[in-house]
Amino acid sequence: MKPVTIVSLVAMKNAGDKITSLTAYDYSFANLLDRAGIEVIIVGDSLGMVLQGHDNTLPVTLNDMIYHSACVARGCQRALIVVDMPFMTYHVNREQALVNAGRLMQEGRAHMVKIEGGTEIVDTVRFLTERGVPVCGHVGLTPQAVHQLGGYKVQGRDTESAERLRSEARAVQDAGAGLLVLEAIPLGLAKSISAELAIPTIGIGAGPSCDGQVLVLQDILGIYPRPSPKFSKNFMRESDSIKGAVKAFIAAVRDGTFPGPEHSFQDR
Repeated sequence: MKPVTIVSLVAMKNAGDKITSLTAYDYSFANLLDRAGIEVIIVGDSLGMVLQGHDNTLPVTLNDMIYHSACVARGCQRALIVVDMPFMTYHVNREQALVNAGRLMQEGRAHMVKIEGGTEIVDTVRFLTERGVPVCGHVGLTPQAVHQLGGYKVQGRDTESAERLRSEARAVQDAGAGLLVLEAIPLGLAKSISAELAIPTIGIGAGPSCDGQVLVLQDILGIYPRPSPKFSKNFMRESDSIKGAVKAFIAAVRDGTFPGPEHSFQDR
């Protein structure tokens, strides 16, 4: 099968075909997801919680991400590998961001880096993409700002914050981002943002109208020892194998049965 690229993901969006994505952090799981047909594997800084046992993603280092990204890359032949830039690796200045993104691509073999934020990271996104670094944006609930946000809370529920998120999504796209993750925002807002943008949106807790869906692998397998978020689903409950759970996730995203109303946040 041909490798998944940004161009093929845009073609899927334009055709109305749903994009499937899961996190992975090692060779074995990456290979399983790749063979199952997942389009996008995100090497998330969520590894700080599900692998390292931290309360949030902030302790994750650049070297952590490079190590896990390289492991994932060795397991993939087809999927697009998107790797999180961890906390404080792109915040000081855009030159720092370029050096660190370069390491993720050269040493970690990432195909694309992911950066959280809105207007404050637009200049960095433009600087990276103009120099050949593909960027995935991430707006809404941004886990690296958990302390600033006061916890893992739904974003964009009032008119002012919804318009801010809509404006930030457009700005990140216009700066050159090729993908955009929408996390924990009302489903109506996510639907309108997805319709307005030319680039694909990948939702996590953003309702069924995003161009694709992503979940944390440990959540869909039911093996994370702490409570999973409302927007997740344990697909192992209806499967007899890990591969079966992954296949069930893919099928549910593609036929529109996931996420359901119980996994989405309603507009107020």
